[in-house]
Amino acid sequence: MNWLTKLTPPGVKDIFSKKDTPDNLWMKCPKSNEMVFSADLPGLLHVTPAGHHLRIGPKMRMDYTFDKSEYKNVDIPAVAKDPLKFKDDQKYTDRLKKARAKTGDQDAMNIGVGKIHGIETVILVQNFSFMGGSLGMAAGEGFIQAAEYAVANKLPLIVFTAAGGARMQEGALSLMQMPRTTIAVQELREAGLPYIVVLCDPTTGGVTASYAMLGDIHLAEPGALICFAGPRVIEETIREKLPEGFQRAEFLEEKGMIDRVVARKDMRQTLAQILSVLLKTDYEKLLEDA
Repeated sequence: MNWLTKLTPPGVKDIFSKKDTPDNLWMKCPKSNEMVFSADLPGLLHVTPAGHHLRIGPKMRMDYTFDKSEYKNVDIPAVAKDPLKFKDDQKYTDRLKKARAKTGDQDAMNIGVGKIHGIETVILVQNFSFMGGSLGMAAGEGFIQAAEYAVANKLPLIVFTAAGGARMQEGALSLMQMPRTTIAVQELREAGLPYIVVLCDPTTGGVTASYAMLGDIHLAEPGALICFAGPRVIEETIREKLPEGFQRAEFLEEKGMIDRVVARKDMRQTLAQILSVLLKTDYEKLLEDA
């Protein structure tokens, strides 16, 4: 206690006390370093004024994509929780509990069925916030369930990818999801149904090496990292400096690896236009009926 505290009359300190401020009231744009008011982000579709596309979860993704944010969820089959009894610095089951508490989801995949400009569509969203969106047995089952639902109901499938790769805690069982999801894509193809991939930041590893690059059409959000091994690993391996923007969406579009980079505000309309072409539907009529 200092001398000023002793002289301060009782109650005066409470009047001038500092108000508590939420930690997430403002956020710094990674692109421009400017401060953005968090309450403004929903109206901006979680894209900063400088154009940086923030990572968003399945609910926001589906709200921004489906007409009037209306859709129904499709359950994903349950899988073995910890088949290898894996443990590093903590148990795999404990990691799953933390991820589920953080996201409110059972695993990295979410399936929604709704309409995009009147076109009924199945959407699968990969949640990077759930253990880096890693591809494990549950995620593999999620992809297969979405594909099978699309085939059974003769609907197109759109997948929003975001992943750090395979889930190491499931070992070879995780790697097995790559051929399993590839077969599911082939079933969509044999059924003559559109399969569109939207590559979000980041899409890497075994996801890139399987279903993420097997679409009929590949779109990407601006600035998304899309690769198998990241730029840091490549630089350390070849001991050379990589080009500016290497492995980013715009670089891949320039090299012909993806079809188009689409801003989030234009994604819904772009998907509807592509679906109308692939399904041989009159897009202008869709707009009139919407």
